[in-house]
Amino acid sequence: MSEITLSSITTAKGDLWVFGYGSLMWRPGFAFEERVPARLVGEHRALCVYSFVHRGTPEKPGLVLGLDRGGACRGIAFRVAEKNRADVVAYLRAREQVTSVYREVMRSVWLENDARARVSALAYVVDRGHVQYAGRLSLTEQHRHVVQGHGQSGANRDYVTATVKAIEAEGFRDAQLHQLATMLHGDGHSLHAPTPAEDR
Repeated sequence: MSEITLSSITTAKGDLWVFGYGSLMWRPGFAFEERVPARLVGEHRALCVYSFVHRGTPEKPGLVLGLDRGGACRGIAFRVAEKNRADVVAYLRAREQVTSVYREVMRSVWLENDARARVSALAYVVDRGHVQYAGRLSLTEQHRHVVQGHGQSGANRDYVTATVKAIEAEGFRDAQLHQLATMLHGDGHSLHAPTPAEDR
């Protein structure tokens, strides 16, 4: 599906589905009616976004997640009541689009519940043309950025650890993120829970 206009998503009728694949999984920050495990096909979760604000600075960038092309991604679909959709979209834009590194799109996601329904959900896909697009980094490069990263929302390592814990809570693994978390744990630092602050 194509990118959406700024007005169409807030004026559309009916409930809104939002697909969370990173920090939205463990701290959505908005009211929702339903939370369902879901799968998006066509993009995958990757630490492919340099963080200049929430988990790093332009001088010492951290790394946060984006949906990048190819593969599939398991995450969480949140159903937002129609009456709240404009407020939730405004909140998500303020949170996710601080530097406009994402493309705001509607994607088909498959709900992994008894109904196994397909719904159209709001998702944030990385803009590959943006200066903060990191591309495919080696685990060593990812580790270096995450260790150095600290921004308005705190330490980058806490962001990675919280996401890994959220993935594990859903009963699956993300091989590369888990490997990075193991490396961070091996550094001897405490992997404490993140503070309730904004991400990205």
